[in-house]
Amino acid sequence: MNAASAAKAETPAAVAAAAGASRSAPRTPTSTQAAAPKPSAAGIVAPPSAASLFDARIENDTFERIREDIGPNCTRCKLHKARTNIVFGVGNPKADLVFVGEGPGRDEDEKGEPFVGRAGKLLTQMIEAMGLRREDVYICNVVKCRPPENRLPEKDEITTCSPFLLRQLGCIQPKVICALGSCSAQTLLQTTQGISRFRGEWFDLLGTKFIATYHPAYLLRNPAAKSEVWKDLQKVMAHLGLEPKRRNAP
Repeated sequence: MNAASAAKAETPAAVAAAAGASRSAPRTPTSTQAAAPKPSAAGIVAPPSAASLFDARIENDTFERIREDIGPNCTRCKLHKARTNIVFGVGNPKADLVFVGEGPGRDEDEKGEPFVGRAGKLLTQMIEAMGLRREDVYICNVVKCRPPENRLPEKDEITTCSPFLLRQLGCIQPKVICALGSCSAQTLLQTTQGISRFRGEWFDLLGTKFIATYHPAYLLRNPAAKSEVWKDLQKVMAHLGLEPKRRNAP
């Protein structure tokens, strides 16, 4: 789907964060829910939060249970009206790295799998450049049904569907969450600031490391930004102890 770097989607208040140690203090997105958070004793600026997602997660939750709770014919928001398939997610349910996009596009809606169109092929190349395979990571979206005309998900749609994303993250408990584009980054950080304000910065979110970078669809329109995304991915690789298969940026 299209993901403009300065998209100003509103975000739900369902996300929780926990502050922890980091090598440098990231710049702080402005929250729509609270005043700007203060740095912790360790120098970390944490996204505003009430409690840890993993503390509040459903006991013995599983992907199968989440799928059952969503149901095969979900009508919780208006996105179901033009939906072909619910796009749950794909990849390793115990992955160290999770990529979160905004929502399915036309190809994803038809196939029922996230990131399978042109942007998905580029994401696969990015993953392989990191020394991983697509099946090594987990890939999902903020909303699980395609917004009409590939528009950004709206506030009510995000509020309705994002709890299922949070449950997925709670089941996986990855070492790194990488948001692709403004929508997913703003949703998880609870901010309306454009992604360019905090792209490439580390945050401690949901008890794990969080970083945001540009959406692959944005890179298709703006190839010059690929070098910036590669820098972000190299930070993730360093944190996970990965060696690239090739030196060139994807």
